Amino acid sequence: MYAVFRTGGKQFRVEPGSKLRVPTLEAEEGTTVSFDQVLIASDGSAVSVGQPTVAGASVTAEVLRHGKDRKIIVFKRKKRKGYRRKQGHRQKFTEIRIAEIKL
Repeated sequence: MYAVFRTGGKQFRVEPGSKLRVPTLEAEEGTTVSFDQVLIASDGSAVSVGQPTVAGASVTAEVLRHGKDRKIIVFKRKKRKGYRRKQGHRQKFTEIRIAEIKL
């Protein structure tokens, strides 16, 4: 059993019990969240593809923690002009554990 859902402008393929990092959510740690934008759902024998979403399907997950990803460096430079800019960025995320997939 698996599902593909959309949150934060990205798509994720999940199975019950799997952990993943999604773009930051406005939810407290330990609470449950539900994702209704399920694009594809499978129960093991049949696959349901949405137009654009599967009607009545949802993915329920538990919020484990919030955090920041590792730092990436953004460096801009123009040749022969002396223009240099260095900037760091750390993307915020929410780690969740998939509890169940409802079809």
